[in-house]
Amino acid sequence: MGTLGSQVMCDNIPGLVNKQRQLCRQHPKVMQAIGAGMKEWISECQHQFRNHRWNCNTTARDHNLFGRLLLRGSREVAFVYAISSAGVVYTLARACSQGDLDNCSCDPTKKGSSRDSKGSFDWGGCSDHVEHAIHFSQIFVDAKERKERDARALMNLHNNRAGRKAVKRFMTLQCKCHGVSGSCSVRTCWQAMADFRRTGDHLRRRYNGAVQVAVNQYGTGFTAAHTHFKRPSKNDLVYLEDSPDYCIRDPQSGSMGTAGRLCSRASRGSDGCEVMCCGRGYDTARVSRTTKCECKFHWCCAVRCRDCQQLVDEFTCRLQSLSAAPAMLALRNVSFLDPKTIRTD
Repeated sequence: MGTLGSQVMCDNIPGLVNKQRQLCRQHPKVMQAIGAGMKEWISECQHQFRNHRWNCNTTARDHNLFGRLLLRGSREVAFVYAISSAGVVYTLARACSQGDLDNCSCDPTKKGSSRDSKGSFDWGGCSDHVEHAIHFSQIFVDAKERKERDARALMNLHNNRAGRKAVKRFMTLQCKCHGVSGSCSVRTCWQAMADFRRTGDHLRRRYNGAVQVAVNQYGTGFTAAHTHFKRPSKNDLVYLEDSPDYCIRDPQSGSMGTAGRLCSRASRGSDGCEVMCCGRGYDTARVSRTTKCECKFHWCCAVRCRDCQQLVDEFTCRLQSLSAAPAMLALRNVSFLDPKTIRTD
């Protein structure tokens, strides 16, 4: 992409501050890699919350992917910032290792010999250059927050850092053996990132234990918002405001509501119809699904199946109704993060 093309691309990305636009114009291939990698972290976010009232849904009508949700300093927003920051690191490190970018490649520090619990080994292969990816991510992603330095900016910076640290946390040493008859007398090893799912699982756990905070008297850091809360560590996610319940559609809070969402009638968890539908009730429809059946193994290397039609019941949450209002209000007073507190007798 030429200079003019990169300038046009960068000028048409909404929400960038001047520092980000400057970096975008200087590194158009990096920005293209980040854009392509967005699908991966959004997909991971939606996987982690697929059975919850807030399911990391996106909207194409707003200037950002999550609309007005990002205006609120909630724990869901904390997760979005952490997973997106992690996604940028993961995408860039992978692009460097695959040779897709001109300004980076494999980690140049992994040279010579080293040792681990199994003995000595030689560095070889292509180690993912995570430090380079973290450095660029910190400069680019944090640029907007460093202009403000208010409570919300401090929250975003903290969660951005937690996301970056999560990718580095799951770096693993992978080795290949050399020697007579695979004796492994010589090992060649390299550092590789784990599958992004491990980062997503880790940040999901951090979301569950996120700490509500307030800015300290100096405006430089956080204290726990309540005396019985622990002080957040650098690995914790932090948030400033309570979450909406996400039961009904509310454009002001960024809630899409749960009307029309699939739920499980048998479950008593967050995916159960009682919790997901917030007491509004649910509709049942019998639908036909195509499944693989009568599978047979054929020598030597093939499994052949028939396509069978199966009738199953699907349950979807209803819209708000007057008759459901009392039950819905009762359920809305219960945290959607703790469905075990809801009585179903």
